[in-house]
Amino acid sequence: MPEMTLIEGVRQAMDEEMARDERVFITGEDVGQRGGVFRATLGLFEKYGPDRVIDSPLAELSIVAVGVGAALGGMRPICEIQFADYIFPAFNQIVNEAALVHYRSGGEWAAPLVIRAPYGGGIGGGLYHSQSVEAYFAHAPGLKVVIPSSAYDAKGLLKAAIRDPNPVLFFEPKKGYRLIKDVVPNDDYIVPLGEAKVTREGGDLTVYAYGMMHYYVLQAAEMVARQDGIETEVVDLRTLAPLDTATVIESFKKTGKALIVYEDNRFLGYGAEIAALLADEAFEYMDAPIRRLAAPDVPGVPFAHTMQDFFMPNPDKIAAAIRELAEY
Repeated sequence: MPEMTLIEGVRQAMDEEMARDERVFITGEDVGQRGGVFRATLGLFEKYGPDRVIDSPLAELSIVAVGVGAALGGMRPICEIQFADYIFPAFNQIVNEAALVHYRSGGEWAAPLVIRAPYGGGIGGGLYHSQSVEAYFAHAPGLKVVIPSSAYDAKGLLKAAIRDPNPVLFFEPKKGYRLIKDVVPNDDYIVPLGEAKVTREGGDLTVYAYGMMHYYVLQAAEMVARQDGIETEVVDLRTLAPLDTATVIESFKKTGKALIVYEDNRFLGYGAEIAALLADEAFEYMDAPIRRLAAPDVPGVPFAHTMQDFFMPNPDKIAAAIRELAEY
């Protein structure tokens, strides 16, 4: 089995699903001959042609509107938003149309589309190319929100998302596109949506994360194990909505201590929901305060690398938070 980067896992998933199902098509800015700004669709235009890999105007609202309409007509669109920061012009189409159509039609209609977007900081992109937007959409019933943390999951989760009868927001950690590598089978497989995964066993405390932060958490966990003898259990959430509450709670029952790591602003970020869930449903197992490690509450990721490093959680910051929590 070959080793792939995360973005190669994304590309292979789309390639295999387009070959498997002629209803699948891709639309977005520069997805055609250029292969996308991050080259996620590289080679697919040449293989499947302009009717299935469609360059769109510079208009995110229309990208998603075309996807919603096509999905209602029986197609399986993959809509690429070039950066997650640019998704907001399509917010109404996503939360008021795609998310609600199944409910408002009494189950008669469905909008099976995938909206892909690279999210997060770490690439020196500044305010408009670095945002984490997952919490906005995880709040909307009717949407599924998925974030892969490995190349294996990127392929399997995206294939599952394309086959899902519901609208799926598929956010990809752009910092990890070529940094994250692992072994990925060439054969057909899916990773079911709605299932978290324990990626490291431990008994001292649990760290919950997703996307690029999960990659950093694993590094931090190995660091504190080697230097301090702290055995950290790591849970990769993978699907933020619907959340795998059973796995989240079960790990907390085992360790009694929780740290939630995310790169969005701390206030009302996605990790707040994990903290509330544990406080509500597993309070009697709590051996220490539930902690969150996130970005500061400033308007966006700074452009300067020194300020970006201050803004972003990283393995050293995570290791320090683990050590502090383990002392309780």
